[in-house]
Amino acid sequence: MQELSVIVYGRDVQGHLADCLDSVTGQLPEGAELVVAAVDDPAPTADVPGRVTVLALPRAISDEEARAAGGERASGEWLLFVHAKDRVPPGALRALRDRVAGLPDGAERVDVVLADQVRSTWHAAGIPGSDARLLAKAGDRDLALADCPDLLRVTPLLGNRALRAAFWRDHRDRLAATDERFAARAALVLAGRVTALQQVVLDERRLRAASLPPLTPEEYYAPVGEYEDLQRLMAGRGTPTGPRAVLYDVMATECMRIVARAGMPEPVGREFFRRASRAAVAWRPEGYRRPAGLEGIRRRLLEEDAYARYRAFQSVNHKRRGLKSAVRQRKRRIGAKVRDHRYRRELRRPVDPDLAVFSAYWDRGMACNPAAIAAKAAELAPRIHQVWVVSAAHAPLLPPGTDHVVPGSRRYWEVMARAKYLVNNVNFPNAVVKRPEAVHVMTHHGTPLKRMGLDQMEYPTASKGLNFRQLLARVDKWDYSVTSNSHSTRTWERAYPAHYVPLEYGYPRNDVFYRATAADIRAVRARLGITPGRRAVLYAPTHRDYEASWTPRLDLATLADRLGDDTVLLVRGHYFYGGAASPLAELRRSGRVIDVSTYDPVEDLCLAADALVTDYSSIMFDYANLDRPIVVYADDWEMYAKTRGVYFDLIAEAPGPVARTQDELTEILATGAWRDEASGKARAAFRRRFCEFDDGRAAERVVRRVFLGESDASLPPVIPVDERIPAPTPEEAARR
Repeated sequence: MQELSVIVYGRDVQGHLADCLDSVTGQLPEGAELVVAAVDDPAPTADVPGRVTVLALPRAISDEEARAAGGERASGEWLLFVHAKDRVPPGALRALRDRVAGLPDGAERVDVVLADQVRSTWHAAGIPGSDARLLAKAGDRDLALADCPDLLRVTPLLGNRALRAAFWRDHRDRLAATDERFAARAALVLAGRVTALQQVVLDERRLRAASLPPLTPEEYYAPVGEYEDLQRLMAGRGTPTGPRAVLYDVMATECMRIVARAGMPEPVGREFFRRASRAAVAWRPEGYRRPAGLEGIRRRLLEEDAYARYRAFQSVNHKRRGLKSAVRQRKRRIGAKVRDHRYRRELRRPVDPDLAVFSAYWDRGMACNPAAIAAKAAELAPRIHQVWVVSAAHAPLLPPGTDHVVPGSRRYWEVMARAKYLVNNVNFPNAVVKRPEAVHVMTHHGTPLKRMGLDQMEYPTASKGLNFRQLLARVDKWDYSVTSNSHSTRTWERAYPAHYVPLEYGYPRNDVFYRATAADIRAVRARLGITPGRRAVLYAPTHRDYEASWTPRLDLATLADRLGDDTVLLVRGHYFYGGAASPLAELRRSGRVIDVSTYDPVEDLCLAADALVTDYSSIMFDYANLDRPIVVYADDWEMYAKTRGVYFDLIAEAPGPVARTQDELTEILATGAWRDEASGKARAAFRRRFCEFDDGRAAERVVRRVFLGESDASLPPVIPVDERIPAPTPEEAARR
């Protein structure tokens, strides 16, 4: 028997079945099978390392009947139903299989594993919803629906929940031949226990309404009947008040949304309102209180079946919002004209030769290469007055006394117009004028593995929303481009073609990796709470363009448990396992996992870590300067390379061991493989190629050339890689 059966079912709507099958066959793990229960006898599109069953179904079959047929033929202990138009994100099936394989049997066994999902439309891919917050609230506990009734608010799809096969068969009359939305929620009502998996397992494709057949009146009315059937199911099972109240609230909210947005013909809208009103009155829980504000007024009108008054209320509300919007737009236009006038006036004034503007990461604060250059300029060119561009949200985090401006403010446009030096690790806004006397230094913020600039044009997922003409207009403002290796120099010249001068001086932010002392490293580890003698592993994954929200690719709780108390994981990523119900809460309290996602500067984390685990993040190029072990976790390399585009084969030219699964990663970290002889040789080759100009004096070279006007010949020469002495390791620092 397989652990997991993936059932792809339904009609091949608008030709999306092939994409769906590809998304499954490309990642079907051992211990899983694929059952294709789709119309017109499709065939899998790739060789699959597992069992595949293809059902030939007649054209007249419905989605519900196809789903039921697939469920009957499945042999797995757990079933995941995926509609033929949807897709399964990379890594999802392995994560789901691992989760269900670890669930206990017995009287209190889990019947439903509820996971996250994203949605895609014709114009956008991987759009996250609000389910992640609900799943985080539930944590990884095994619980009854009454313990967390808000799970009924999770998007009602069968593709984002795995069902125990025995549970499915026990309730097939309610789950197999019914609408997917009803079946998805009914599964939660019928389940003995439910658990959450905080990973995206489904990419739901939402088709354009205009591309589908128009709904009949009965299809419009169907949601009301489904909610009433669910309430009857709850009543018959004696479901507690909590879940029933949540379902009632979901029903009322959706019914009002349908009335407002569905564009129903007037007679159909009136009848829908009448049916929804009847359901709202009949199933209102005892003690239920309407929401406050406008939503409360809508609910009252619904309960009173006051359709005409609701439409009048809706019309007045639309006019009120339209008027407020018009007023806001007028204010914005007037404000923009005033700001433009002031900016143009400032541009007519002389450039201030002693004024420099710094920014980093879209105005997020003092960081990265600009911060290192600013610090060295304060030392070598103290006449330069420095002003940082920082957003209002990040301004309170600046060191006391830092002169700064908020984007869009009056003084912002003044300093942008008059500054001699403009230093940034990303581009300044399009509206910023580059004056002939000004000097623009682009420092960048990483060595490129992924495709950048014009090289992204071949990759729609990566270039979505980019205006390449505007990009080149911004690039044309550069005078200097700072690089840390020849690979970057060549890449930037191709990806950003313009008449700037490459400064092959190294990345200033990496100077600290050669300047830090043993005392500095001990101090950083103390601030992070890493006790002496423990191994610290920094886990820093990168963003994926094909995911709208960050998908955890490692089960950190299991990894920390396998590595033991002698290892602490420094986790730097997007929001992850947050909240009081976090499955990592106990590990955090024990000091085995430290969330450093918001810790700055990141260079401190590198200094504190004995080893780095990353996927495709440019942090690997910086960390290599320390000559410490690097492990690459590349579970979705093929997907990443295909969708984002890359400049070289990381698997073949990695800076250390490469793991393709969590078990392989655990084995590397649990044995000596993470720092063995082969790892050292791979790292040495990587350092020679990508740490070419980083020797601890990059910031000095930039300041002397740009701010002091010294020639290249007079600058400190780059020390060869083999002759450099990086900062001591934590192990060495502890002995000094």
